Amino acid sequence: MRLKIHKFLVAFVVVSALMLSGCSTPPVNPSSGSPTSTATEANAATEVTTTATNAEAATQTTSVAQNNSEIIPGMNDLPKLEGKATVVMTVKGSPITIEVDGTNAPITAGNFVDLVQRGVYDGLSFHRVVRQPSPFVVQGGDPKGNGTGGFIDQATGTERRIPLEIKPQDADAPIYGKTFKEAGVTKPPVLTHKLGAVAMARSQLPNSASSQFYFALANIGFLDGDYAVFGYVTDGMPIVDKIQQGDKIESAKVTSGAENLKNGGK
Repeated sequence: MRLKIHKFLVAFVVVSALMLSGCSTPPVNPSSGSPTSTATEANAATEVTTTATNAEAATQTTSVAQNNSEIIPGMNDLPKLEGKATVVMTVKGSPITIEVDGTNAPITAGNFVDLVQRGVYDGLSFHRVVRQPSPFVVQGGDPKGNGTGGFIDQATGTERRIPLEIKPQDADAPIYGKTFKEAGVTKPPVLTHKLGAVAMARSQLPNSASSQFYFALANIGFLDGDYAVFGYVTDGMPIVDKIQQGDKIESAKVTSGAENLKNGGK
């Protein structure tokens, strides 16, 4: 009975601490049983969460293939990746190769490839690295460098946000705007949080991801159905394992599949 109570408390803490820094943070490492972020991250959460509350949230679950309604304003105008692409990210002078999967996450993958082509990630730092008490995530892609920022589209003057996009196994299209639990989905996603997964960070609002992403340092399947995986590290995982907080992305380049990017990348 005591063991069951402990497991319940651990799960409760994980769910309660899903987003600690606005549009930037995946959950804490569940093995600790308590949040692993710093007080600075917690303070940032209050500020950004308040801002994010004003953003328009999803009102229904849909898919691009099923109808043309928009979960968030401008959703249908977002970049989309029709197929796959390869991105090589250089950190510490060494390449990290990422296979980006637009087949199963077209908007999430398209957003990432578009930002790479724009040079948004060049020079940005990894602001969050969690390895204790066990490997969890390396997170970067924030133009502000502190976990509270996103990509500001110069054409609109506003932050680009993308809908939560997760495709269940055996489904024809992704679920948009809701977690699997909210949508009543019981099957696992096609793209899971296995070691080397690359996924988008967001606030507690499902449609708040922008430019921040994270590498999974272990199999962290408890995030499946809550966060959008859009690719995997296919080469260079030892480099990811050596990344420290403050290390910079020296460059990020699309080396193949750029032709699969549609409605964006200009």
